[in-house]
Amino acid sequence: MTAAWAERLEAAVRLGLSPSDFWRLSVAEWRALMRAHGQATPLGRAEFEQLSRAWPDEGAEP
Repeated sequence: MTAAWAERLEAAVRLGLSPSDFWRLSVAEWRALMRAHGQATPLGRAEFEQLSRAWPDEGAEP
């Protein structure tokens, strides 16, 4: 199991899900659970690019 899957499984246990319940969840159900418990939805490409333009890294070309 990768570290990313281990983190997800640990989060599920903190939510009270058993490992078997976790593995039965669909991706959509998992995302809904994470949003419901304070996890933000990842940025889309357009949102990321907008933030990158608004807050460029120091020394980055304009």
